[in-house]
Formats: sequence, C-alpha cells, structure tokens
Amino acid sequence: NYLFLGDYVDGGKQSLETICLLLAYKIKYPGNFFLLRGNHECASINRIYGFYDECKRRFNVRVWKVFTDCFNCLPVAALIDDKILCMHGGLSPDLDHLDEIRNLPRPTMIPDTGLLCDLLWSDPGKDVKGWGMNDRGVSYTFGPDKVSEFLTKHDLDLVCRAHQVVEDGYEFFADRQLVTVFSAPNYCGEFDNAGAMMSVDENLMCSFQILKPAEKKTKFMMSTRI
Repeated sequence: NYLFLGDYVDGGKQSLETICLLLAYKIKYPGNFFLLRGNHECASINRIYGFYDECKRRFNVRVWKVFTDCFNCLPVAALIDDKILCMHGGLSPDLDHLDEIRNLPRPTMIPDTGLLCDLLWSDPGKDVKGWGMNDRGVSYTFGPDKVSEFLTKHDLDLVCRAHQVVEDGYEFFADRQLVTVFSAPNYCGEFDNAGAMMSVDENLMCSFQILKPAEKKTKFMMSTRI
C-alpha cells in the first residue's frame, strides 16, 4: 500500500504529469493508493505558485478548475493501524478527537484558520513550548510537549508529516515521536537536499529509503574552428 502526503503540484515544471500519474494509480488500484491533501492542493495557493500557469500554458484554465474540484475532495489525514497518524502539515490546537478529522466536510476549500488549515499548514518548532507563531503567516508551530501530549491522549505511536524541506529527506522531532518525510530531492533546483520514503512493516517498524540528489552536470563549451 502506498500513502502520499500532499503537495503534488507547484514543485517543478511537470506538475501535470505528477498528479495525473498519481490519480491514474488511484483509479487502477483504489484500495492500495491513497493521496492526502497538501497545502498546495488549494486554488488560492497553486494559482500563485505555478500550477495555474502550467495548466493555462499547456492546456487551458478549465483544466485547472477541474483539478481544483478534485483537490477539494482529497482526504487530509490517514491512520495506519490505529497507531501512526499522517497528514501534510501537523497538529492543531482545535483537534481534541480524531473524529473531528473524519467529520470535516468534503468537498471544501482550505480556510485561513481552524482545524483543516492547521492539518495542512502547521510546523513543529524545536524552540517552542506549546503553540507558537508560524513564520509562514499561517497556522501555528507546536513544541515537543504538544506532540507527546497528543500521542498519549490518543494512544498513538507516531505522527508522520511532510511540508518542510529536510536535508536528509527525513528528520525526527520530539524524541522520535514525530517524523518529517520529504520526498523531492534537490527541491526546485535550489536545495541540495536528499528525498526519502518511509516504509512501515507489519510490526509498525519504520525504515527509510533515501533518494540522493542527482549530481549537477557541468556544461562544457566546445569551440569549433571552420
């Protein structure tokens, strides 16, 4: 089974190929492929960060609108064997019971505040205790104390999320109670980061496969004499 944590578009020049491939897998293997929503699966964000322009340049605005309708239907969290909670962003001060996630209406746009927003936008903060301001200007940061408190309350082992570039492709937080998994190596051609995939076995043991960034090719200029 394969679970993807969101942000399928805006990360490069081939967002259309990326999302179409994932949706094709979902159609072909509906019980084995699961796509969560990221903060870029949102019209107000991908209108600005590249996906709208790609759709308009290669096809038309109508295509972008169809994808918007699709994104508005995507689930926002997944629970693996009742022990590993996965989402794109992170925790929320408005999340008291996991049923509150199940009861979120779909289709829906992503609001500026509240539970749905936080699940897609919040970040762990090493120097934060409790809840803090987020430099993104959206949602919150949360400290290790909030992760421990959340896992204990809901009898969970791990929170798995994405949303931030990490150098080695994955990075633990809060005494390995939360892990950030980022699978795009050399993100946007600007970071020399590795990507990673996390595998979970039947005993809920987690292992990581690292995708190293490709070496940058040196361009040689050849002078020719006629």
